Amino acid sequence: MSEGSGLVSAREGYERWAPSYPDVAGNPLMRVEQRLMLRLCPPLAGLRVLDLACGTGRYTHLLRATGAEVVALDLSAGMLRHGPGGPRVCADMLRLPFGAAVFDAVLSGLAIGHCHDLDAWMIEAARVLRPGGTLLYSDFHCEAARAGLTRSFSDAHQRSYTLMHACHEPEAQRRAAARAQLQVSAMLEARVGIELTEPFDGSEHFYRRWHGLPLVLVVQAVRR
Repeated sequence: MSEGSGLVSAREGYERWAPSYPDVAGNPLMRVEQRLMLRLCPPLAGLRVLDLACGTGRYTHLLRATGAEVVALDLSAGMLRHGPGGPRVCADMLRLPFGAAVFDAVLSGLAIGHCHDLDAWMIEAARVLRPGGTLLYSDFHCEAARAGLTRSFSDAHQRSYTLMHACHEPEAQRRAAARAQLQVSAMLEARVGIELTEPFDGSEHFYRRWHGLPLVLVVQAVRR
């Protein structure tokens, strides 16, 4: 997260970002987010998984390597063109083109903040999960947003953009999950200088200024 300009919607932003968006965890923040996600990820070999808002397929690749059967879904056709092979679907995460209870797990990395209707997102994710299935997702933390940090990027022409982000408080996420018949079983934070410690250009100043600030929230929930 950083200071940015040129506020854009998720749809527009990811179309612009797609040609240069990494299909691996390409920076310290993404790497610590991924470590926390994988810490909470149950064994998925042989199971059917939805990578919700897959981007260029960072988690799709990781999950397929474990033997999971993964369907990759994203709103951005550009992201899917630069993403993984195999089953891919271009669709809105609030209107999933699947029947009820067809996935053993739904995984979503850094995408829930692009949805303003938290209840609708939870209900739709829960709808496609079988009873006992796992929802695992991450989001940029509200405390980081309140501190003025944003999710920003530069395109191929070095124009800077900031993605719109809806701030969903952790307790609001718990309540929305409960209304969707999901039981939150774990919440982890990636905090500056605690979970996030990897050095990078300017990290000494960053860690000193923002020590203890949570940047990412990772949530695991189970379908009742």
